[in-house]
Amino acid sequence: MHAIDWCIIVGYFALVIGVSTWVTKRNKNTTDDYFLAGRNLAWWVIGASIFSSNIGSEHLVGLAGSGATDGVAMAHYELHAWCVLILGWVLIPFFMRGKVFTMPEFLERRFSPGCRTFLAMVSLISYVLTKVAVGIFAGGVVFSALMPEMHLGPLDSFWVGSIIVLGMAGIYVFMGGMRAVAYTDVLQVSVLVIGSALLTFFGLKALGGWDVLRDTLGSEMFNLWKPLIPAGVEGTWEPVKETGRMAWYFNTNYPWIGMLFCAPIVGLWYWCTDQYIVQRALGAPNQKEARRGCIFAGALKLLPVFIFILPGMICFALAKTGQYEMLNVLVNEDQTVNRAAAQGAFPLLIKSVLPIGVRGIVVAGLIAALMGSLAGTFNASSTLFTMDVYRRFKPNASQATLVWVGRLAVLAMVVIGLLWIEVIRGADGLYNYLQSVQGYLAPPIFVVFFMGIFWKRMNAKGCIAALAVGFALGIFRMAIDTPVTLGILKGGYQEGSFFWIINNFYFQYFSVIITIISLAVMVIVSYATREPDYAQIRGLTFGNVTPEQKRITRESWNWVDVVGTALVLAMILWAYLYFNG
Repeated sequence: MHAIDWCIIVGYFALVIGVSTWVTKRNKNTTDDYFLAGRNLAWWVIGASIFSSNIGSEHLVGLAGSGATDGVAMAHYELHAWCVLILGWVLIPFFMRGKVFTMPEFLERRFSPGCRTFLAMVSLISYVLTKVAVGIFAGGVVFSALMPEMHLGPLDSFWVGSIIVLGMAGIYVFMGGMRAVAYTDVLQVSVLVIGSALLTFFGLKALGGWDVLRDTLGSEMFNLWKPLIPAGVEGTWEPVKETGRMAWYFNTNYPWIGMLFCAPIVGLWYWCTDQYIVQRALGAPNQKEARRGCIFAGALKLLPVFIFILPGMICFALAKTGQYEMLNVLVNEDQTVNRAAAQGAFPLLIKSVLPIGVRGIVVAGLIAALMGSLAGTFNASSTLFTMDVYRRFKPNASQATLVWVGRLAVLAMVVIGLLWIEVIRGADGLYNYLQSVQGYLAPPIFVVFFMGIFWKRMNAKGCIAALAVGFALGIFRMAIDTPVTLGILKGGYQEGSFFWIINNFYFQYFSVIITIISLAVMVIVSYATREPDYAQIRGLTFGNVTPEQKRITRESWNWVDVVGTALVLAMILWAYLYFNG
């Protein structure tokens, strides 16, 4: 890092602090303003904030790492831009009619207070296990790769970086709430996109171009649809070996059947029902602004394939060609990728190919993403805890008290996230860890929201049963996986045992099983118990939307929204056709 690079980074930090300070001064000490920015965000702010919150630590570190190890396989999750379109066109009208603050609050209106409390607790736990800890961990990975010699007393560069990113994000969320998050997100998205695009450009230039990249890595790295059984992989379960067959359900290479059925479940949960994302749309003044913000976010969502996955692939290709000595750690003796070292592909490429000045811009974009995702998580977590947990016990609390409780919730989430970092350090790839945990926790939430909105016969008892059973299955799988991840069980479970089978059962297939069981439980319990009060849930399901509500929704969109949506869908289709080996 040259002095010019450091000046650019310091200037970026100063700009972020300036914007957040200006926004904070405009805040009123109310829950509407602190948690939803007064419900007056413009569509372009909403779209940029959704994208910034999504494109954070797990993408710049984890997604680039998966690009180095598995090529474009993880692009499936980025091409889920169509899921955010579902949010804008299908779900936003239901969420905005009730003027809700949170997704658990919507479940209370659709089902019961118990459903609200259950989802709030599940969401808070999932944020600790994924977004908070992953964000802090990624900051450490970046700093340890860029500045490995940096120490602060007994703390190495990993922990120093984690604390720096954590502190910067926490400060402006603590002070400014949702408004500070949304407006700094606009700034951070600009820096992030420009910086990452420059890295892709200079990386391809150093390698020799697109054709060299394809020739070096091979066509399989450019194939979205991976086979059920990777070529050259032997069976891993003794009874299966004896029959000469392959256990297709033991796989770590993102097979096509998992991407086809599991990935959309996680995508629809994340983009359409997760407080972390939907809270930005809830900050809109009306359905029109919210929908256009979702369309804009969908267009931005297509960029990571080219500015995050490709840099990881470029980094591995450069390592194989031996052009940069510092990249040798990415390649094993047999010319395969070192999966552990691949998590540092993005910062390693920054160190290798970027000239002075440009490096500062890209690092600033990298830090922007780290802070953006953490800031969004802090804001969503504080909203969930304050509005869905604390206010339930203190219904008469003043607006000022609720705002301060939200701030204290941010501090608590930070501490808990720090304690979970060691679990992630042992995981097989940052993005793999994230997707597996989300795959275990998302299915029951996806089921109760979509069944609740599309099928008016579903009732509160069915909702609670589905959440309880689905969540229990997810925790059961995580409880089995964690001792192996942490290295507590050296060598894992005894081969062929029940726990060994569960631990090695591919996470995407296990996620589909949880979804099917949760769906069955919700339907069976709902029909075995009394039907809901349809007057009480009027306007909250497709089966009982009033003519007036339909009219308001229809008047909220025109040809501009239709054309924008069509363009996003066309770009998604092109990507699927192009990345086909």
